[in-house]
Amino acid sequence: MIRKVFKKRQKASGKIHSFIEKYKIPREYLSINRKSISRGVLVGLFWAFIPMPMQMLAVLATTPFIRFNVPLAISMVWLSNPITMPFMYYIEYLTGNFILGYEGISDIELSLDWFADNWDAILIPLYTGTAFYSIVVSGVIYWMINYLWISSVANETRGSKLLKRFKKK
Repeated sequence: MIRKVFKKRQKASGKIHSFIEKYKIPREYLSINRKSISRGVLVGLFWAFIPMPMQMLAVLATTPFIRFNVPLAISMVWLSNPITMPFMYYIEYLTGNFILGYEGISDIELSLDWFADNWDAILIPLYTGTAFYSIVVSGVIYWMINYLWISSVANETRGSKLLKRFKKK
């Protein structure tokens, strides 16, 4: 099922192929296969959980080291947007406090003065929680996409074999 959706999108894109030829972009950066898609989600989610500016540039800086679907990875980074960031970072902060065994700060305010005053107490738990979510959640999603893709192909293969048997009779 997942594979069919991506394959249909790939076949309907003649303009993309001319764009790739014109600018000599490696095909792996736009390819639609199990490895490229799952790696793109892995890289995109990894950078999405890290509180930093220019997350999309971090995705692009990763391209020489890992071959993945770049547009998908950049779209995964958009999961951390101004609406979701406060919730994500607060949960990462709480998780970091839990992992480190810290009490945490109880009187939290959403003001720049408060953040400036408490930055030292926030930084280590926040990035500890960030490391946990970046590695664990992106790894689990990577594994799930691989599993779903492989099972989807196996179900298609099984279904086509059954269909051939019924046509023979």
